[in-house]
Amino acid sequence: MRIGLSCDIHQFAQNRKLVLAGVEIEYEKGLLGHSDADVLTHAIAEAILGALSLGDLGSFFPDSDPKYKDISSLLLLAEVYRMMDEQGYQIGNIDSLVMIEEPKLAKYKTLMQKNIADVLHCNLNQVCIKATRGERLGFVGRKEGVMAQAVVLLEEKETIHYAKL
Repeated sequence: MRIGLSCDIHQFAQNRKLVLAGVEIEYEKGLLGHSDADVLTHAIAEAILGALSLGDLGSFFPDSDPKYKDISSLLLLAEVYRMMDEQGYQIGNIDSLVMIEEPKLAKYKTLMQKNIADVLHCNLNQVCIKATRGERLGFVGRKEGVMAQAVVLLEEKETIHYAKL
């Protein structure tokens, strides 16, 4: 088994959509970034890359590359899944946390969890998405941005060994 940890931060901006785990969240501001700035999906993808000892997300999907402009981060996660699959690993479980003062995420979490599980070809009960507020402290509490953290456990895929006859 292998373990990866990551964190991603994006600031709020006008005239942007707020997207978390591929779900468009109703809010007056969105997150600033080259892609869709989906902090949760970025944290999960980078934690997988870390568990595989492949480095950070920017090494594979640089913000200087125009082909990633406004791209759905679920597409980036699908590419990270391909890398994980090629190396012979699968998701054991994901534990993630979104730090956001507002809006509240409770009504979106099931769909967010489903999107991540679908892209990573795992069960819903292998993906945990939690949310917490900044309690008016720091950049999260002042509603300046959002931070997400993720811990990922990867397991080696089981291989079937056939006896020679």
